[in-house]
Amino acid sequence: QVQLVESGGGLVQPGGSLRLSCAASGSAFSAYTMGWYRRAPGKQRELVATVTSGGSTNYANFVKGRFTISRDNAKNTVYLQMNSLKPEDTAVYYCNANKVYLGNYWGQGTQVTVSS
Repeated sequence: QVQLVESGGGLVQPGGSLRLSCAASGSAFSAYTMGWYRRAPGKQRELVATVTSGGSTNYANFVKGRFTISRDNAKNTVYLQMNSLKPEDTAVYYCNANKVYLGNYWGQGTQVTVSS
């Protein structure tokens, strides 16, 4: 079992930055592919970025060059650095841990609002 707790969301002006954190408890954190997803009002949840156990990253086209995902296996934490935020980035952001045979887990989400 893995428990995920997100933090770092909030209200930011367009062009601003936020860093989301996701702290994981449980075993074998380093084995999981970790990801950030988001759900905007009235839309389906969508992939933002993932980082594998080996450190390979993947980004949605709409965040390339603006967001950076990283992980610290010693702290059981994954981060999402978000720069140049836009109003359309407003959403609830969810942390995900996924590994075949180990399971797929979600956090409760953290709200990010980009507005002037």
